[in-house]
Amino acid sequence: MTGSKVQGQVIEGVVVKEVASHADQRGFFREIFRVEKEAVEIGQLSHSLVLAGVVKAWHVHAVQSQWNYVACGLIKVVLHDTRVDSPTYRKTMEFLAGDGQSPQAYFFPPGVAHGYKCLQGPMHIIYATSGVYDLSDEIRISQGDKEIGYNWSV
Repeated sequence: MTGSKVQGQVIEGVVVKEVASHADQRGFFREIFRVEKEAVEIGQLSHSLVLAGVVKAWHVHAVQSQWNYVACGLIKVVLHDTRVDSPTYRKTMEFLAGDGQSPQAYFFPPGVAHGYKCLQGPMHIIYATSGVYDLSDEIRISQGDKEIGYNWSV
């Protein structure tokens, strides 16, 4: 695994991959992922702007998987495995994504709670989900959930 240092146990099915940057005097080009290589169906591509200090957590998909890419800004990403049948059930991992880190994209399967804290903003995040928005696929968990037990203030 490359990019920023992952803390905690790597969760089964999660992928953090370095994205190659091709730069010259005009700027750079990055290919975030290829559908043929990543073997993921894309149902929706979304873009969100988040201000510094904002925490967005916890959110779980029952069915969909998701790829994320931070275009600018810096976030602390935290993932927590809620899948009872997973070998990494109830494990948490965290890492930094965005400015000042090796360019990277990260993927998580259904059942992995995801959240982030914007450390430097505004932050732009682009995400591709395997399906289109469906309220029945959305599971919200309070960011202060005692079972997960993550402290977002650090």
